[in-house]
Amino acid sequence: MNMKEQQDFSYSLTVNASPKEVMEKIGQVNSWWAKNFKGKAGKVNDEFSVYFGKPGDTFVNFKISEMIPEKKISWLVTDCNLHWINDTKEWKNNEIIWNLNQMNGKTTIDFVHKGMTSESECYESCKPGWTHHIKDSLVKLIEEDTGFPE
Repeated sequence: MNMKEQQDFSYSLTVNASPKEVMEKIGQVNSWWAKNFKGKAGKVNDEFSVYFGKPGDTFVNFKISEMIPEKKISWLVTDCNLHWINDTKEWKNNEIIWNLNQMNGKTTIDFVHKGMTSESECYESCKPGWTHHIKDSLVKLIEEDTGFPE
């Protein structure tokens, strides 16, 4: 029996921008991920929420638990309601981690959703969602100043 440890979902890409610019754009959550956004996402202890669908359907509440300027941002999920899966609180206490590394005028973004593994109920629907929002919308916001949030 293979007792391989489950890997957290991760995604990496490189963009034509400085880590400072990338960090600022990640904090503009309503410009690349969720139009329906409340709160602040700019510094440690900021709290924010994203909402999808009809009121009461899906929400995720976050607290910025760590921030190292131009290097790292961690968002802790403090509460959630993922209405399309049985365990609607599956993301609670997960961490969304953004590590930034600058090289040759570009920035590599290493994204990790800590707590979301292939064993997670939402993995099959959340993996393409995160990939799309990061690879398509966030990159467009960083490089062209126009994302397309839901």
